[in-house]
Amino acid sequence: MSSPWRCLRSPDFALWSGAHLVSNVGTWMQLVAQSLLVLQLTGSPALTGLTLSLQAAPGLLLGLVGGAAVDAWPRRLTAGVCQALLGGMALLTAGLAAADLLSVGVLMSLAVLTGVVSTVDGPAVALLGAELVPERDVPSAIALGSLATSLGRVLGTAAAGLAIGAAGIPAAYVVNGLSFFVVAAVIPFVRTCRAPVPARERVSPIEGLRAGFGYLLSSRALLGLLVVGAVTAVLGRNYSLAFATLVTGPLRGDAADFGLVSTTLAVGAVLGALLAARFAAARVTQVTALAIAGGALQVVAALAVGMPMLLVVALPLSLVESVQDTLTGTLLQTRPPARLRGVVFGAWQSACAGWTLIGPPALGWLLGAAGARAGLALGGVLIVAVVLAIRALHVRVPARSTLVLTA
Repeated sequence: MSSPWRCLRSPDFALWSGAHLVSNVGTWMQLVAQSLLVLQLTGSPALTGLTLSLQAAPGLLLGLVGGAAVDAWPRRLTAGVCQALLGGMALLTAGLAAADLLSVGVLMSLAVLTGVVSTVDGPAVALLGAELVPERDVPSAIALGSLATSLGRVLGTAAAGLAIGAAGIPAAYVVNGLSFFVVAAVIPFVRTCRAPVPARERVSPIEGLRAGFGYLLSSRALLGLLVVGAVTAVLGRNYSLAFATLVTGPLRGDAADFGLVSTTLAVGAVLGALLAARFAAARVTQVTALAIAGGALQVVAALAVGMPMLLVVALPLSLVESVQDTLTGTLLQTRPPARLRGVVFGAWQSACAGWTLIGPPALGWLLGAAGARAGLALGGVLIVAVVLAIRALHVRVPARSTLVLTA
């Protein structure tokens, strides 16, 4: 395995990473400010949640379309325009809020527009970043991006409190708007390691959707990744819900105990990102093996006889899932044909948005119906069973896909 920081040897990627750290800080500042702003305007937690859902909804409905657009248009220009549009909307929101002209309807409309632009911006920015390093360094780049997101969350939430306290809610929107322009300003100066898709090979978004659907349906390995992602997201992973139920229920813990478990999960995620960054390549067999390990650890966590045992299990559980996420991202950004990577990534974004909506209520129902221990254990057993079935199916039927399951 190689150094987890090797992606930073590229000056272009180092510049890109610095800009995105700034952008992540701004994003978290706005998320804090947005919730406060809706509460200030309406006094309704329900409308606050609805605003967040409206912003996420386009990712569920239009992910494939956004990805197809990324494949059809020049990637660098697309990413730059999207970043500028997102920055402009954040600054517009700040101006309207400062002038006391912002209504709930306008804020929700801006949230929907932000979500629509993000369906194109997400794949464009992710794929452009992956092209700034050699393919063997993509796992390192993705893992570093995960660490930057975590760091941006910590710094952004703290900075939001300071900015809002000193200058009011619009200040957080201003910082976020300017952070998007930082990324847009960097884009013309970074050089990719791989040649862009020639203009003659790019197709219209409609043709790209057709080709993308054909590729997705013919790729059993990619469909397998989608199923693995779905089952682990719906039956596991929602540990803020599952572990809160386990800690405060059968383990008779309190908020401090749950906070300790949450901290352990965060540490495991960071360690997992550092481990995944050392990989030079990713295989679907690795992803399925990690999913099986995660399901088994979930069962062990459900059987924990005390807080010390749960903490011991929580660390490797979070580590395994972090490595799984990084390797999955590597497969999605390197294995499909270059001209279809946008639509594949867009499909994954849509699927992730669906899992985010379905997972918490589904797991909550399971925990309520079967109990904290039995529900968590049953979820882990089902994860292992489904993933083993997928592996068995791929072994029996020779794969025709570009994504292969051979080790």
